[in-house]
Amino acid sequence: MTGAAVTGTDELSTGVALTCLGSAAWLAGGWHSGVRRARLVLAEDRTGGAVGTGPPPALRVADALRRARGRLRPEWWAPAAGLVLALLGDSVLPVVAGAAAVPVVRRTRRAGRARRARERRQDAVIALCGTLAGEVRAGRQPGEALLCAARDTAGLGDAQAVVLAAARFGGDVPGALAVAAGQPGAEGLRALAACWRVAVDQGAGLAAGLDRLEGALRAERDQRSDLRAQLAGARATAVMLAGLPALGLLLGVALGSDPLHVLLHTGAGLCCLLAGGVLESLGVWWVTRIVRAAEAAS
Repeated sequence: MTGAAVTGTDELSTGVALTCLGSAAWLAGGWHSGVRRARLVLAEDRTGGAVGTGPPPALRVADALRRARGRLRPEWWAPAAGLVLALLGDSVLPVVAGAAAVPVVRRTRRAGRARRARERRQDAVIALCGTLAGEVRAGRQPGEALLCAARDTAGLGDAQAVVLAAARFGGDVPGALAVAAGQPGAEGLRALAACWRVAVDQGAGLAAGLDRLEGALRAERDQRSDLRAQLAGARATAVMLAGLPALGLLLGVALGSDPLHVLLHTGAGLCCLLAGGVLESLGVWWVTRIVRAAEAAS
């Protein structure tokens, strides 16, 4: 009886010990698995996807193409196209023409960039007038209102430090605004200088003048936008006419002839190529002149 009791007690002790060991192992495994899951989640958050995969391939390809487009300037496509035509036509004339087209394409690209910068500055001047009118209407003094409005917009451009210094220390704010109006697209600052001079010197309402100035600048911008939309058809026609010679070459190749050999290796072809290039250049220049004259007249 006593031996059986002792045996039962030993078995009970063994079972309790095994239960404790199993519980400890389960707790340790559960804790480690929780830590493991937390690490996986954190790693997934850092990479934006599955662990170890990084960004998706489509995003990597798009980013690589964006970087390559930023490094490769559009003007270098001209000599590349000339090189391809030179290899196809077995002549150096396309390479020379492509190299000569580089400064023209570069100047066109810079003109487009300057035009976009001018339009952004015009929008910034309009925003500056509207914000300044709101600050003055809210009860701020003109100098303080100009400081607040300039921080919220970029209408002053490169002359912001000079204008804000004049406004902060009681200098010639209209004169500084007139100087800032010399930047491309900031012509509206000259009218702002006139409003400032009339309001400060003669006590007129600055907010009302700024509202009228903002409305006039917006109307002028809308007029330019409407004119550009109306001239879009003329621009598209010019681009289409400029691309017709390339279409003619493709049609000649499709019909089984060799237009590049005729143009680059025969006397009549060289004369036609020279005359066509001159007429093409004159046509593009004439259409561009008409469009620019219409934009300037507006």
